[in-house]
Amino acid sequence: MDFEKFEQISRKAALLAGAKIMEIYNSDDFEVKSKSDESPVTEADEAADAMISEILAEAFPDTLIVTEEQADSHAQTADSFLIVDPLDGTKEFVKRRGEFTVNIAYVENGTPVRGVVYAPAKDRLFYTKADGASVEETGDLALDVVGNQKALSVSNPDNDALMVVASKSHRDQATDDYIAKYSVRDMTSAGSSLKFCLIATGEADIYPRLGRTMEWDTAAGHAVVLGAGGKVLRFDDHTPLTYGKPIYENPFFIVASPDVVLKEA
Repeated sequence: MDFEKFEQISRKAALLAGAKIMEIYNSDDFEVKSKSDESPVTEADEAADAMISEILAEAFPDTLIVTEEQADSHAQTADSFLIVDPLDGTKEFVKRRGEFTVNIAYVENGTPVRGVVYAPAKDRLFYTKADGASVEETGDLALDVVGNQKALSVSNPDNDALMVVASKSHRDQATDDYIAKYSVRDMTSAGSSLKFCLIATGEADIYPRLGRTMEWDTAAGHAVVLGAGGKVLRFDDHTPLTYGKPIYENPFFIVASPDVVLKEA
């Protein structure tokens, strides 16, 4: 993979998809359908998926593209692949909460090594540069002009006063029970892959996820966390979360600064 090219193309694709998503988000009404697993899908998901897939396929014709909205891609495998969630946080989108993201990542031998997370309603754009370091771009977020890039670094946590981030739409008792094992200073909630980005920026110290997710939900945020010095581990044995698993389904996991002393499940 040409990482310079990936940085440019994934940034462009995310911004274009984000603009289309916001066009639909700001309309008077949009259609919401249910997929086979009862999860919602909107015309914004489908339009963003078509746009991103076309851009990536043209730029990287020999690389497998796995995307949430194309079920046929879920049966394909490769050692290295692109993985896309064109609109992560559809529930947040439908409720007009603004906490949804465009996610594009490149996975190499089980690890998401590069990625972009764009939250168009919040004007926040996070990505890994060609060298693997993660940044948040600020400014106008223009297609043809790259704004200021703020280097990201995970927190230096105080294990006696941790900042925890949890899911806004998928909070449950098991998650609360696990969080209770820690000394918590404060908690925040966020939708979609923004939770990963809050770890990458140092705005939070730990994010436990005890619920079903798919690899396209997590890969881009995972890459951004790694590029900021963080870690993403399986919940059960604290080994690194890997990609390319059967049907692209994740186990429970924990995202954290390396200096957080993790509790056993």
